[in-house]
Amino acid sequence: MKPINIYALTRLSDPVRLSRLERQMSARKNHLKIKSWETEGLKRFSEKLCAVSEKTTELDYYYSFVMPKLGKEFDLLRISEDAIINIELKSGNVSDEAIRYQLQQNRYYLSTLSKTMYFYTYVSGTDRLVRLTGSGRLVAAEWEELCEQLLRQGTPYRGDIEDLFQEEKFLISPLTDPDRFLRQEYFLTFQQRDIKKQILKNVVAPTIQGFTGFPGTGKTILLYDIAMQLSHRDCVCVFHLGSHTPELEQLDQRLKRIDFYYCENGSIPQIQKKYQAILVDEGHRLNRSMLHTVLKLRDQWQVPVIISYDREDLLALSERAECGADILEALPDFLHYRLTNHIRRSSELSAFIRCIIRTGEAGANRNRSYPSVSVSYAGNLEETVRLLRICQNEGYTYIRNSAVSSTADADTLSEMTTEISDAACKEFAAVVMLLDDSFFYDAQGYLCQKNTAAAHTAAVSDDPVSHSAVRNLFHGLSRAKERIAIVVSENLPVFDTLLSFMH
Repeated sequence: MKPINIYALTRLSDPVRLSRLERQMSARKNHLKIKSWETEGLKRFSEKLCAVSEKTTELDYYYSFVMPKLGKEFDLLRISEDAIINIELKSGNVSDEAIRYQLQQNRYYLSTLSKTMYFYTYVSGTDRLVRLTGSGRLVAAEWEELCEQLLRQGTPYRGDIEDLFQEEKFLISPLTDPDRFLRQEYFLTFQQRDIKKQILKNVVAPTIQGFTGFPGTGKTILLYDIAMQLSHRDCVCVFHLGSHTPELEQLDQRLKRIDFYYCENGSIPQIQKKYQAILVDEGHRLNRSMLHTVLKLRDQWQVPVIISYDREDLLALSERAECGADILEALPDFLHYRLTNHIRRSSELSAFIRCIIRTGEAGANRNRSYPSVSVSYAGNLEETVRLLRICQNEGYTYIRNSAVSSTADADTLSEMTTEISDAACKEFAAVVMLLDDSFFYDAQGYLCQKNTAAAHTAAVSDDPVSHSAVRNLFHGLSRAKERIAIVVSENLPVFDTLLSFMH
């Protein structure tokens, strides 16, 4: 999306024509729906500037830009090498508090660009111009002042504004980048913030609440953000059911009012002190005994419980052992919310994962292309190891599926190998995983594993999520942010199926 000249744009008054012209000027992907009052407000703003200085008619702005993934919208932005000027447009009466809140939110989101920032709001209905001060106060502004700032701003950026807002700048995982989390250099989407608001409104003893969503929807960052907020008042504890990682130890050491407990071997550890809230990460790993312990502590301490967990509705029933999601949602007093917006993965990778798990999945587009996905075929174990090594040399992290026997002899691979149990809550730029001859597609199009019951029995872990190769594949691929590679070993039917929907 490119900046446009709003004076030239507003020589039209018809919203339909104006929308078509705006798309042509900005190279926006879709038509922008512009209402008549917006057209009038934009025209009035342009003419107010022109009345002070005709030179302002030559200025370009990014108009109605929406930040990728987060959905945050800005009416007008001018961006130069050292400064940002943001102007919001209102038509009718709006309270000063509402204006101030919006401008402060804009400052929060634009801070990732590390530039000097100026924030204004023009209310066309009352012909009022205000600005946000550095201390966060709202004060009256003069048009001469705004014109001077606009005209003395350095050479404006004219490229695609989305290039300035790459998602790694504002979407993080606490367990992948704990330093940025601790510095609070992250943002929540509007959906995450809405769920957070609902949960905090209901944080009274002894409620039990939770939120779910497919991998990549931002459950972990939301849970840890809620923990941070609750810890401002009281000490809280987090039961972590994923892997025991150095990053989690770093958070445990530096967050003095949040205590982390590692839940290993399918049990909750003994707790020696009382907390004012209990939070559970990776709640789909809960078994009935663990949930009983959590509820017992809740009733004993009379505190709220908040849980993040995955749902595995894409998987075949035969691949879904009873897990925490089913147990939680069966509780009569359990309040739950659902995250639907993928913020970590691209829509391309999300569609591919849906297709590979179930080829007939309604939300999976079999006719789209997958330029960020590669598939290769190995005819024996030696070729399998060689292909996995090639992927690692190209920057892929190999996530080893503990329920796939073919990985047992692949010990010659590089250090870029991660066990499926250690991949939970983490994210990787590129992921490669293996499908061996134990996989097949059933009559309904679900990916399944032969002798699933035997694989369950052979699993050494008490973690219910690790018992199914298909489940592990689903969670492992969901750790990828940018690229996915699949190595199919000695399984031509599955390989042919993958090629059929990739081309």
